[in-house]
Amino acid sequence: MINTTITNFRKNLFSYVESAVEYNDILNISTKNGNAILINEEEYIGLIETLYLISNPESKEKLDYAIDLKVEDCEEFSWE
Repeated sequence: MINTTITNFRKNLFSYVESAVEYNDILNISTKNGNAILINEEEYIGLIETLYLISNPESKEKLDYAIDLKVEDCEEFSWE
């Protein structure tokens, strides 16, 4: 995570945004009224999708089951 002030962020806006987009850096931008976080779109979409999936009790239950499932207990599947 990169920490910076709003003043420094403003001065180096392009390079900070490029860093978030190209290198998946997370920026913590501090202001006198609180902090803001800058992440790239892909990370944001992933977070929103995760929140959506775990907010549905049925989906969360299936995810929890899948997380606990051992690989050797899985069935082989062919996409053909």
